[in-house]
Amino acid sequence: MGDDSEWMKLPIDQKCEHKVWKARLNGYEEALKLFQRIEDEKSQEWGKYLGLIKKFVTDSNAVAQLKGLEAALAFIENAHVAGKTTGEVVSGVVTKVFNQPKARAKELGTDICLMYMEIEKAEVVQEELLKGLDNKNPKIVVACIETVRKALSEFGSKIVTLKPVVKVLPKQFESREKAVRDEAKLLAVEIYKWIRDALRPSLQNINSVQLKELEEEWVKLPLSPPKQTRFLRSQQDLKAKFEQQQAQGGAQSDDVAETVTAVDPYELLEAVEILSKMPKDFYEKIEAKKWQERKEALEAVEALTKNPKLENGDYGDLVRAMKKVVGKDANVMLVSMAAKCLAGLATGLRKKFGTYAGQVVPTILEKFKEKKPQVVQALQEAIDAIFLTTTLQNLSEDILAVMDNKNPSIKQQASLFLARSFRHCTQATLPKSILKPFCAALIKQVNDSAPEVRDAAFEALGTAMKVVGEKAVNPFLADLDKLKLDKIKECADKVELPGGRKGAGGGSGGVGDKKSAAKAPPPAEALPKSSAPTKKTQTPSAGPAKKGKPPSAGGGKSKKMSDSKEITESELSVEVCEELAAGVLPASCLQQLDSANWKERLASMEEFQRAVETMDKAGMPCQALVRMLAKKPGWKETNFQVMQMKLHIVALIAQRGTFSKTSASVVLDGLVDKVGDIKCGGNAKEGLTAIGEACSLPWTAEQVVSMAFAQKNPKNQAETLNWLANAMKEFGFAGINVKGFINNVKTALGATNPAVRTAAITLLGVMYLYMGAPLRMFFEDEKPALLAQIDAEFEKMQGQSPPPPIRFTKKAAAEEEGDDGEEQEEDGGGGGGGQDIMDLLPRTDISDKITSDLVSKIGDKNWKIRKEGLDEVAAIISDAKFITANIGELPLSLKGRLGDSNKILVQQTLTILQQLATAIGPGLKHHVKTLGIPVITVLGDSKPNVRTAAMTTLQAWVEQTGMKEWLEGEDLSEELKRENPFLRQEMLGWLAEKLPTLRTVPGDLMLCVPQLYACLEDRNGDVRKKAQDALPTFMMHLGYDKMTKATGKLKPASKDQVMAMLEKARAVMPAKPAAPAKTSRSQAASEDVVDSKPEVKKVRGGVAAKKGAAAKKPPAKGLKDDEDKSGPIFILIPNAKEQRIKEEKQLKILKWNFITPRDEYVEQLKTQMSTCFAKWLQDELFHFDFQRHVKAIGVMIERLESESEATISCLDLILKWFTLRQLFFSSLLQVGESKDVVRKDVRAILTMLCKVYPASKVFPFLMDGTKSKNSKQRAECLEELGCLIEGYGMNVCQPTPAKSLKEIAVHIGDRDTSVRNAALNTVVAVYNVCGDQVYKLIGNLSEKDMSMLEERIKRSAKKTPAAPAKQSAPERSQREHTTNPNATFLRKPAQEDPNKLKIMYRTYRIQARQNTQHSESSHPSIPKEFQLDLDMIEMDQSRVCELPDLVQHKLDELLEPIMIPEPKMHSVSPHFDDLHNSTASTINFVISQVASGDINTSIQALAQIDEVLRQEDKAEVMSGHIDQFLIATFMQLRLIYSTHMADDRMDKKDIIKLYSCIIGNMLSLFSMESLAREASMGVLKDLMHGLITLMLDVRVEDIEDGQQVIRSVNLLVIRVLEKSDQTNMISALLVLLQDSLITTAGPPMFSELVMKCLWRMIRFLPETINTINLDRILLDVHNFMKVFPKEKLKQLKSDVPHRTLKTLLHTLCKLTGAKILDHLSMIENRNESELEAHLRRVVKHSGNLSGLKSDRGSEKTGLRTDRMSKAKVSDILSEIFKKIGSKENTKEGLTELYEYKQKYSDADLEPFLKNTSQFFQSYVERGLRMIESEREGKARIQTSAGTTGMIPQHGMDSSMTSNNEELKPAVYYERLKILRQRQGLENTSRQRPPISSLLSSKPSVASSTDMLHSKLSQLKESREMYQQEHNAHSHSPTHAHTRSASPAANLDDLKKRLERIKSNRQ
Repeated sequence: MGDDSEWMKLPIDQKCEHKVWKARLNGYEEALKLFQRIEDEKSQEWGKYLGLIKKFVTDSNAVAQLKGLEAALAFIENAHVAGKTTGEVVSGVVTKVFNQPKARAKELGTDICLMYMEIEKAEVVQEELLKGLDNKNPKIVVACIETVRKALSEFGSKIVTLKPVVKVLPKQFESREKAVRDEAKLLAVEIYKWIRDALRPSLQNINSVQLKELEEEWVKLPLSPPKQTRFLRSQQDLKAKFEQQQAQGGAQSDDVAETVTAVDPYELLEAVEILSKMPKDFYEKIEAKKWQERKEALEAVEALTKNPKLENGDYGDLVRAMKKVVGKDANVMLVSMAAKCLAGLATGLRKKFGTYAGQVVPTILEKFKEKKPQVVQALQEAIDAIFLTTTLQNLSEDILAVMDNKNPSIKQQASLFLARSFRHCTQATLPKSILKPFCAALIKQVNDSAPEVRDAAFEALGTAMKVVGEKAVNPFLADLDKLKLDKIKECADKVELPGGRKGAGGGSGGVGDKKSAAKAPPPAEALPKSSAPTKKTQTPSAGPAKKGKPPSAGGGKSKKMSDSKEITESELSVEVCEELAAGVLPASCLQQLDSANWKERLASMEEFQRAVETMDKAGMPCQALVRMLAKKPGWKETNFQVMQMKLHIVALIAQRGTFSKTSASVVLDGLVDKVGDIKCGGNAKEGLTAIGEACSLPWTAEQVVSMAFAQKNPKNQAETLNWLANAMKEFGFAGINVKGFINNVKTALGATNPAVRTAAITLLGVMYLYMGAPLRMFFEDEKPALLAQIDAEFEKMQGQSPPPPIRFTKKAAAEEEGDDGEEQEEDGGGGGGGQDIMDLLPRTDISDKITSDLVSKIGDKNWKIRKEGLDEVAAIISDAKFITANIGELPLSLKGRLGDSNKILVQQTLTILQQLATAIGPGLKHHVKTLGIPVITVLGDSKPNVRTAAMTTLQAWVEQTGMKEWLEGEDLSEELKRENPFLRQEMLGWLAEKLPTLRTVPGDLMLCVPQLYACLEDRNGDVRKKAQDALPTFMMHLGYDKMTKATGKLKPASKDQVMAMLEKARAVMPAKPAAPAKTSRSQAASEDVVDSKPEVKKVRGGVAAKKGAAAKKPPAKGLKDDEDKSGPIFILIPNAKEQRIKEEKQLKILKWNFITPRDEYVEQLKTQMSTCFAKWLQDELFHFDFQRHVKAIGVMIERLESESEATISCLDLILKWFTLRQLFFSSLLQVGESKDVVRKDVRAILTMLCKVYPASKVFPFLMDGTKSKNSKQRAECLEELGCLIEGYGMNVCQPTPAKSLKEIAVHIGDRDTSVRNAALNTVVAVYNVCGDQVYKLIGNLSEKDMSMLEERIKRSAKKTPAAPAKQSAPERSQREHTTNPNATFLRKPAQEDPNKLKIMYRTYRIQARQNTQHSESSHPSIPKEFQLDLDMIEMDQSRVCELPDLVQHKLDELLEPIMIPEPKMHSVSPHFDDLHNSTASTINFVISQVASGDINTSIQALAQIDEVLRQEDKAEVMSGHIDQFLIATFMQLRLIYSTHMADDRMDKKDIIKLYSCIIGNMLSLFSMESLAREASMGVLKDLMHGLITLMLDVRVEDIEDGQQVIRSVNLLVIRVLEKSDQTNMISALLVLLQDSLITTAGPPMFSELVMKCLWRMIRFLPETINTINLDRILLDVHNFMKVFPKEKLKQLKSDVPHRTLKTLLHTLCKLTGAKILDHLSMIENRNESELEAHLRRVVKHSGNLSGLKSDRGSEKTGLRTDRMSKAKVSDILSEIFKKIGSKENTKEGLTELYEYKQKYSDADLEPFLKNTSQFFQSYVERGLRMIESEREGKARIQTSAGTTGMIPQHGMDSSMTSNNEELKPAVYYERLKILRQRQGLENTSRQRPPISSLLSSKPSVASSTDMLHSKLSQLKESREMYQQEHNAHSHSPTHAHTRSASPAANLDDLKKRLERIKSNRQ
């Protein structure tokens, strides 16, 4: 009990996290009690458990988990904050609870999900449950489906969003698991209850049997719609109503039923994109002469249009093609096909097809002249489908046009179409204005001679009568006789309206019950509970209706609500209001409300005010309170004091309570009435503003203005307008419906009272701030005098930006959840402002004026007539001002004129197109392809004035349409193909200007790239220049890689040229704009709306109390500073800077472009500054005179001290302003300034910069500076680079030291002396840091440069006394952070040239190793000169010895005392190994000679090293030099391979000798594990590359003794694999494999050998698994799978890579189990590869197998089994069993069976044993066990350490699997056997085929070439012989290589072999 008592004392929350499960169980029990005890849902106590609830539900102990679930449920039910945990907890429930075997756990899990839904978190829960459907575990899938079903049946389809559920449902029917299919079926039945047939289309494609079963289930369902039985917290009123109905047994009210069934199946479908799937030659085929070809084209499209829902797109061309077939094709079969296609398009696109309806309907109506029924039917279907996409009004002219056609069929079908269309109408959509012309036309037809025409007309009139009622139709039927009228009525009675609507036949005026229900206010007696559903039909997602006590804020926060942010409530009756008010107001107050004595009324108001001020927001019955205020005398109150109080109270209630529009309508009238009152006006305005905050300004404004203008009082009108003008400034313009009050403003402008006129003009001025120029369009027809006044007001506003809003609709500010919604609303409201205005304008349809005469005029032969036609068009457009996008045949005729031979007409056409742009506005998009692209063609005109006109037109169009339409398709690339220099340069210039402003572009831009490349080599210089300018703008969208790929098709000469230009372009590529630039509207305004946000947030954040003050301050300050410049120049706004950064990250505002900020950036900056800079300062900063800038900077410097905090809070803005003035990073450009003063300052800035900005990031900027044309600048930048390297070491060199230094070294050959000197000094600085390394880093220099450098280095060495040439401390500390010193370089092997890294590894490893030997003693910030650390100096002698002279260092500036006397330097500290000191330098020197080009030098060096390595006691000294040595070695290997072998003059014997030395050395090195493990990953990769390349080098084989070399290499490879650090080795092999698969250049066998090495490593895994770094290996596998996803791997010629990878992962999973998923930590984005998914699959799979089986199924045996046919297996086994059955062979039989089982561990013996007796079975088992123990006895001696290491782990597994039963020894035996088998100690089968190679652990890779085969087998035989001699205890000859033998045995074996090889050589 001792340990129990410890946790018993802990607090509950700590118990819940305890590692002992009993403690947790106890914690959960207590937590459960606590949760049930806490009364207050907002108690602090809940907060403690927020982070723990997930652990409650995912507890690993099943017993504790159950309790945890109960506690979690209680928490969710009672805690106010529970909603925050939804996502993590539900996801935990899905993954860790739904897979539990206990039903109770699942039940609780489901309850938790449903409880979260009840607390308004339905969306999150549903999302997590749907994610669970993708889980691999069917139990989880079943539970998720079941939970969704329960949620739906309890909460109903309003709460559970069905669209995503229906989308994934079909997939569940395909599941292999029956349980999943059954559960899916139940869910489908449940969904069907709620939405009936809307579900059918989504399930059409499931298995027909399943569908049939479903249909049978569906038929059984009751017809009455289901009811919601469980309610959200915000629906408590509904709940009460439901319970009441249950009590009365009454049926549910109709309105709810109405909302239940109204689900549109279309909404549940996924849209399909078909335009791209159309046949490429469709448009040619559809015009073909042969009807069969046309039919083919139509069939293809018909199949596509059958999709029930289509993705929106530009269907114009397709629709026109179909229309042509319908109208002109002679083959009737094709006509009906085309009609079907049109019907399909209309059905699939719905409203989006509306734009094309007008083009097609006339053609279809004309085609009704066809008699063939199939054609008529197809046309009817088409026109009916099209009708649903548009309105009757839009089609009325087309229909009326054919009503008096001569052909009776056309008339009949038109009337029938009308009859069918009327059915879909209601009274509202079929007003008299439309009905009248139709009735007139139909009455004509009633008297037609053809009976079918008459009948159709009767039917149409009858339907109209049914829909709108007799009353409405009778006036039009006055001329008909009684007989005909009766016939019409008879038809009306027969008509059935869709959806069971009752018509208005009885004149009931019904609009269908839906409408009336929505509009009628509920009866007053119905208490507050009623009407929530009714209201819901009005506001699509309104929150709860409000009762006396509205639900807790939780309700207000429901996601559903945050969409509409609308509080709705029903009107309450006076009695109810009095009751509610009495509950919250003192009785005396209510009695005196209507007292006759004004003083009593005043006293009553004071009490009223006090009550309101102290009332709780949640409990304030706002409507009741305002109704009390309006009670007699109400707003007719005569005493102004009482009235003032009353108005003030209204404002208070609106501010403090949950104030709805219903409450607002009670008081608005009274407030508007008092707005103009001198004494009460202020209070009335305050009330209006408060209501604006509560109910949104747009709504309030509309109500208030209409009320004011309904009165006659001019004072009220003027003051209302003034209030509105001010409110707009305070609230911003978001969401304001201009149309709503523009007419009232016009009325005001015409008012007789001057005050009203002035107020209206002021209001227009404010609106102009937000709307800009389009506002004027509404007033163009006003009188000139008035217009002049308006223009003057607009003029005043010109250039001002609207102030940031300081008030917000209350709900928006209060709701954190509605946050994003609100922000979008503001963006939308503000940003889209321009577009809104365009949408508000009344537009005329001019298509009827574009007559065929006009069209033929425009196309006439005589140019004068053509001109007349164009003049007419211009006149039509200017008369109409604003027109719709439908302009008939005009586009095609104008297109013809753009190519007119008469240039005057071309210009006139362009002018007309500009006119069209303004007139049509955004609708212009539809005409881009027909009219816009031809404008581009005109850019190629030879006359400059025509080109200018074309460009102006183009710009005008783009302003309206945006660029997307232009860039889509091939049109632009086709234009660029024209080899017209004018066209090319104009067009490229235009693209270069437009592309940088776009955030995204269509992929078709890629099509222009080949043409762009052609332009780069155009003959015309201007074209070339423009093309070069355009390159970076293309690159910013397409990316450098795509652009370089596209050069592949160029000729080699061109390619080089283009590539060079691409490199240049890459450097100047502009950044993409971050936030979408707002279109067509004053930029300032849009920016402002966005910018006001910091303010919003601030008000929310806790400065709420000071809301008014804080928000109003900035503008006030601004005004004051105008006159007086002594105030502060910066205004400190808390957190404003952080807010700006956050918004830039979230792309809510433009991300600053440092290189070339465009105008909108400047505008945004001004807006941002306006809140925190004094106005006069901002004016100075943006003045056009630079002198003023200087003055402003002066002031800022002066005030830096006094206003430091405020300056810091505005720093980001100040620096952005600097970039405008070209000061900041371009200050590097100023480094080359001729004035010394400037240069000095810049240097100082750069030095300081490094303190706040990492030096490694400053470095690339300086590198760019070295490319400048200004030599001074180059020199200065080089000097700075030198200083950086001196001060911060090599780490600052970005991207890599090698790359940077090569660029720096280039300058050694510069023309300018100062640049040369600077470059030399920089390289010397590098030399001081890293010694001779520098020669490798700088690459190849010319002899002259090299000699200069060497000279300089010598000189520098003489100058300075030796000081440690170490990296500085900061650098080192960074190094030591990475556990693996070369991690920094190694993580990106694919991107960087490995050669560059080699040398880096070397220095890096050596230095890192030396660094880690002594602790960090000096503080990182101490400059390098002062870091003399004795230990360091002593350590560093090694470095000093390398150089010919001592390393000198500039120590003149150092203080004398710090100089360290010579002797001290040489003295050796006692703890330092003598050997090390003397040898290190020598080793460095010798190693550098290994890579020598001279073979003898190299051999000598290798001999010396071999000497050291052979003496074990001395081999130590190589430690720390291993990478260096290996790099030198493989460089030598590379040199032999590429140079010596190819050189015929070389004596090949020397080469063999060199190879022998290298291999001998390596074998020595890799026999010492401690040294071998030092090799880093990158080095191993290159070493293996070198060795494998050597093994495959055919040239070596042909030399005498070559075979011997290759055999030795083989041995060496095995040694390297065994002895190296296993993590590094596996990583190296993976990277090598990846590289070898990517580059096809190497020998094909290469990757195969790499894989064999990998298989070998896999075989070691059971022993090494505990020592390897899984995270790193998985990262490498991830990177591999990123480059080679499964699909790509499978496409390779061989499947071995795929299998290799699978085996590696499988083995890792097998060894680590599910824990492997915890090792993905190094992977940044797991979704980039399939790794995680694959691991989960494997883990899950292996989890499902029984423990023993999965253990036994080792890779090898599995593979064999696959290959043996079943028949063969049974033959072998029956043969064996025969032997066992016979007396004499029984022993042999058992041995064979044992060996067979060893070989095929998963062989199934069941069939052979099941028919035998129990005795025989136990005999066989006993026999097998005997053999097993015999063999184990022999093999036990060799058990490797690895095996014992593994056993405990399995012991643990087994105890888990058997549920704590006691285990029998047999089970352990079985385990042990398996383990031994794994370790290769158990494979006794003698008949195994020889394995193809030592490296192969996978027989199926036996396809290696014969050459390799023979080499390896020779080596193997010799090894086997050896083993048989030495290993008496090894029973099996193949033992050594079938599994990796115990390391100890292998090591001795290899050592002895090595000795033998060496003695042979000597």
